[in-house]
Amino acid sequence: MSFWFAAAGLGCLVAASCADNVKTAKEPAMNIQITSPAFAAGQPIPEKYTCDGLDVSPPLQWTNAPAGTKSFALIADDPDAPMGTWVHWVLYNLPAGTTSLAENSPKLPELPGGVKQGVNDFRQIGYGGPCPPHGKPHRYCFKLCALDMPLDLPSGATKADLLKAMTGHVLAEGQLMGTYQRR
Repeated sequence: MSFWFAAAGLGCLVAASCADNVKTAKEPAMNIQITSPAFAAGQPIPEKYTCDGLDVSPPLQWTNAPAGTKSFALIADDPDAPMGTWVHWVLYNLPAGTTSLAENSPKLPELPGGVKQGVNDFRQIGYGGPCPPHGKPHRYCFKLCALDMPLDLPSGATKADLLKAMTGHVLAEGQLMGTYQRR
């Protein structure tokens, strides 16, 4: 595929520290491996990908999507936000052959290949980078879900809309967690 993302699979909601409550098609294993060339798991997210920098989405890569994957969804959020979990990115209907997202995904409702983006808690479409209050570091969880079907959701859906639509359709999941601290 010659989109702004490369070609294979995505996984979803995971790790106790960043988990969401999603009903799955089966008991999914946290078997999708998600990484970023920009930061290692559990390490600081570079300023470039935050509100203190260019506020562009980081590059992401993944492997181990299961057979039967028909689409993927991605949610990025901050479980340490003072008012409760803060949503930074909602992306869905990534084609089954996708294995990566390039840096600086366009902030458009629809992307090539039928990919749709939802509204984040900044009330904007697309990625909104880490922007915690000054103080202790916050965790940022990039959660990928491999789904057994494309979702019938319009662009601009919220995280809650996406979670509801994914209920019973998650085949596998994976997560990458990075941190960011403003000084």
